[in-house]
Amino acid sequence: MRRTVILTVIVGLLAASPAMAQKAKAKAEIPVSRVVLFSSGVGYFEHTGAVEGDASTQLMFKTDQINDILKSMVLMDLDGGTVNSVNYASRDPLVRALRSFAIDLSGDPKMADLLKQLRGAEVEIAAPDKITGKILSIETVKKQLVVQGTPAIIQETVLHLVTAGGIGSFNMNAVGSLKLTDENLSAEMNKALELLIASHDTQKKPVEIRFSGRGRRRVRIGYIVETPIWKTSYRLDLSGEKPLLQGWAIVENTSDNDWSKVNLSLVSGRPISFIQDLYTPLYMPRPVVKPELYASLRPQEYDEGIETEKKAEALARNATRRGYLAAAPAAKAQDGQALRGRYSGGPAGGELALNAGVQSIASAGKVGELFNFTIKDPVDLPRRKSAMLPIINANITAEKVSIYNAAVLAKHPLNGAQLVNDTDMKLMGGPITVLDDGMYAGDARIDNLAEKDKRLISYAIDLNVTVDPSEKTDARITAAKIVNGVLHLQRLQTYQQTYKIKNKADEKRAIIVEHPYRGAQRKLIEPEKPLEKTPTLYRFRLDVAKDATTDFVVKEQQIDRETIAIAGQSTRSLLWYTKTGEISEKVRDAIAKAIRLKNELSTLEAQLGELTAKRKTLESDQARQRENYKTVGKDMGQRYLKKLSDLEDQIEKLDADIAALRKKITDKKKELADYLNKLNVE
Repeated sequence: MRRTVILTVIVGLLAASPAMAQKAKAKAEIPVSRVVLFSSGVGYFEHTGAVEGDASTQLMFKTDQINDILKSMVLMDLDGGTVNSVNYASRDPLVRALRSFAIDLSGDPKMADLLKQLRGAEVEIAAPDKITGKILSIETVKKQLVVQGTPAIIQETVLHLVTAGGIGSFNMNAVGSLKLTDENLSAEMNKALELLIASHDTQKKPVEIRFSGRGRRRVRIGYIVETPIWKTSYRLDLSGEKPLLQGWAIVENTSDNDWSKVNLSLVSGRPISFIQDLYTPLYMPRPVVKPELYASLRPQEYDEGIETEKKAEALARNATRRGYLAAAPAAKAQDGQALRGRYSGGPAGGELALNAGVQSIASAGKVGELFNFTIKDPVDLPRRKSAMLPIINANITAEKVSIYNAAVLAKHPLNGAQLVNDTDMKLMGGPITVLDDGMYAGDARIDNLAEKDKRLISYAIDLNVTVDPSEKTDARITAAKIVNGVLHLQRLQTYQQTYKIKNKADEKRAIIVEHPYRGAQRKLIEPEKPLEKTPTLYRFRLDVAKDATTDFVVKEQQIDRETIAIAGQSTRSLLWYTKTGEISEKVRDAIAKAIRLKNELSTLEAQLGELTAKRKTLESDQARQRENYKTVGKDMGQRYLKKLSDLEDQIEKLDADIAALRKKITDKKKELADYLNKLNVE
């Protein structure tokens, strides 16, 4: 049954193919004439050609390119014609689209479900004779059979038809074919099947552009789509007095069109580009309004007029917020022209003036922040092919240098060159193959390089130069003062990095030393200025003669500030500040007095500790004597009572001494605190 339906669709399509072929012949071919590739991953494609009369052309695009086409396509009919429309296959969700047909093929319906949709439709079946009738119903019946002695239940689908001879029932297993006699229904099924077939092709979609006018006219089509980023690679020959830079652009034609005699431009820069889904239809959910029923109205109670007015205003506000109020009356007929003017693309007959902008991209060296390379001769590049095209072949200012960075390589610098972009062109980043004396010297990389900009490259290890870096750090106190008992110190840290450079080559070397940049708090003292500075390092330049050794010193200083609360410091740590000559005598004397007071306080606290420990010993002895007294007789008891009395006297004397000592400690703490709180010395 399903094979019959599919064959019917195929026959219908084959019957329509001659007309389609005839229609294809009438379409104009508008080839690609210009391509502008951007380094941001998009490309501008322009088709130019001619049409005659009412004509159309068809372009094929990948499905994921349709959004870019809808966002950026520019169309021009240059000789008095107009662009009629741009047609493309809808991307309506498949299930929604299938449900829009008279026969719903969504959800992979079974034959019984499909025939239920066709109830009342006239069909012609072969069972095996041809019978014509209208579908009355579809019934699934169960039958019990005995298969090899075992009972089994099977299901059969029975089609009930109303024929000229009455109602007939036909087992679908015995029906060889089924044909819809209604041409409209048959066409609907074929359309639904075509949609199913088209949904499997997710790679390419046709876009048809229609033009209207008279006579032969020039037309232009332009659009932006995603393309591979065009890349650059360079060759740098350092031989001779003026080094030569050769640049190549690597481009890929990933489109479905051959580039034949195409004007190609390559633009360096990063224009902002994005993708917005304009292809998928969007549906806005709408509220469901139920009709009011008046069959069982209840008796109404009516309020006073003013109260009713307030309620009406409140209802109107709520309805406005929810969007339920009816729209304003439509504009009058005489206002129609004004309304059309609001949405029109411009004055009637006006030409879309994008030609100058497109041409300036191709002809100008600079367009805002962008820079382009225009290939002088038209390019031939078949689809799915790549090409390497020369874009630069010019002398450039370059000086050989050796670049040393201890973090990159501790013992040797790297062979390199300092380039000055005096080519009047903006160079894109890419790899550089370096040649010297006609031989391969190494590979390097370079970032985007603007006009007149300077940049270093490195391509090999310079084994003829060795470097031995050594570091020395020094710190001294440059200022000290005491404010409210807090010692404020200012230290000057000096960092000295010595690079011992030995040149074993038979010619002098220009050395670029890269030294780490530690931040704005560390000041460069020697040398006074670097050759240049980056966010992370200094660069210094020096020349080292052949067979010579040179010490290159980089000296930096940094001021550190420290605060020390004297009250919280031990006398041992404070003692150092009284002996250093970096602190003034007044500050040293003030610290010495604080140390003396802290020592006196420490002595008193030590004495208090001794007395407290002695009292605990007496209390322990006293407790032992009490236990002995409980276990002896009357004679020995008198002896223990006397000892207990003597111990009590000693404890009372200790308590008095402890109290007096505690008062001295309190007084000494107050003396120290008062001294420190009022201590201000510079």
